Amino acid sequence: MPRGLPRAVKEQLEKARECALCAVETYNRPAASFRSGAYICLMVMAWTALFHAMFFRTGKKPFYRSRTRKRRYERVDGDYKYWELGECLNQYYQGDNPPVRKNLEFFIGLRNKIEHRSYPALDTHIFGECQAMLLNFEAVLRKEFGSKYCLNESLPISLQFSQVADDEQSRARRALMLSACSSVLDYVEQFRNALPFATASSPEYCFQVYLVPKLKNKPSRDALAVEFVHYDPSNQEQMEEYERVTALIKEKTVEIPVLNKGLMKASQVARAVQARIPFRFSTNNHAKAWQHYRVRPPKGATDPGNTETRYCLYDELHRDYLYTQGWVDFLSQELSDRQRYKKITGMAPRPKDSGQD
Repeated sequence: MPRGLPRAVKEQLEKARECALCAVETYNRPAASFRSGAYICLMVMAWTALFHAMFFRTGKKPFYRSRTRKRRYERVDGDYKYWELGECLNQYYQGDNPPVRKNLEFFIGLRNKIEHRSYPALDTHIFGECQAMLLNFEAVLRKEFGSKYCLNESLPISLQFSQVADDEQSRARRALMLSACSSVLDYVEQFRNALPFATASSPEYCFQVYLVPKLKNKPSRDALAVEFVHYDPSNQEQMEEYERVTALIKEKTVEIPVLNKGLMKASQVARAVQARIPFRFSTNNHAKAWQHYRVRPPKGATDPGNTETRYCLYDELHRDYLYTQGWVDFLSQELSDRQRYKKITGMAPRPKDSGQD
């Protein structure tokens, strides 16, 4: 551990690093049945200890003051009562709300919901937030204590059994999630929907990646099998390269040069969905749906092309949005349920023959 630091700082820093390593080890263990639950609890401990180390180093004691004797600290079973992670965030960020803070607040609430329950199907649903939580931890650790205390040398990329999940696997996983942990999913969706668009789309809140093979005739000795490309929106050259790579990755149907093949306008989506669900579904309902799931940015956004490409694409020439068959399938499944219809559209479901909206 680092020399020259006060003992209290050393102890908390060691605890933070050990908890983070245990969290990743648990998450990457193939036999783990609910990896997210253990990972979240351990990473909350890691972040809490990291904040305590930072406070101790600046001479700030992360203890609760006694309510009756302000110059004394509260004690529990003879020990000082430390600030939990939520209070650490209040003390460190004050009135600021960067994506890093919102990511941690997301996990504080989620941990309280899943601490004594097991929802294995939730793992893939929150992977992006889990990955961001770890990368943010590494970034703060490096910023506050230097790169030699980082964990990246100890954390290889986990191996995968399959390249993609087929449609049957995806449907089975989603059915399990809906039946077993609807209240937790409601929390996840409500938290995400309450975030500003800039925060929700930030890699510091939710880290999302494309995984593609690296093609090379003869790898050199120092070539890495997996590399993370730095994402810096302020660097124009980096962003141009990033957009170029992203364009190469996106699925294409170019056997015949037909523009917007298989895509639909909002009115076509509304008709297609209404044909498959027992309730009225108009273009106004559709607007509520894309806003609820954040598949595209709002009107007037600085980056109109920042869409969920599985469901929506931006047509730059006509300056409008087009939607995929996958979006129709997804909405048809979601909106067939009366309660979810009401939650997504904000309206009570009405039978198709009940008249116009």
